[in-house]
Amino acid sequence: MTRVNDDQLTELGDMFRMLSDPTRLGIVLSCMDAPLSVSEIASQVNATSSLVSHHLRLLRATRLVRGAREGRRVMYVVSDDHVRTMLQNMVEHIHEEQGDHHE
Repeated sequence: MTRVNDDQLTELGDMFRMLSDPTRLGIVLSCMDAPLSVSEIASQVNATSSLVSHHLRLLRATRLVRGAREGRRVMYVVSDDHVRTMLQNMVEHIHEEQGDHHE
């Protein structure tokens, strides 16, 4: 496992705190496959555009999503394959049968 210094540990903790909020997690998951606008994300996570915009600012600051301007709209997508792979693995993990884990 790669070692992390104190600053990196703080940054990693910040990322996981961002993902601990169900709305923010839903936003990130909605941006996994294709870039989406704020209104498209809001529709998918059943939230207002202003709330989604607020969360997107936080998610961008922690480098979990990135935005790219397309005309008048900004389209948001998961920032990179590291984030995408981690989330895909965690989603697969929760779908595993309950009997597959050992206590």
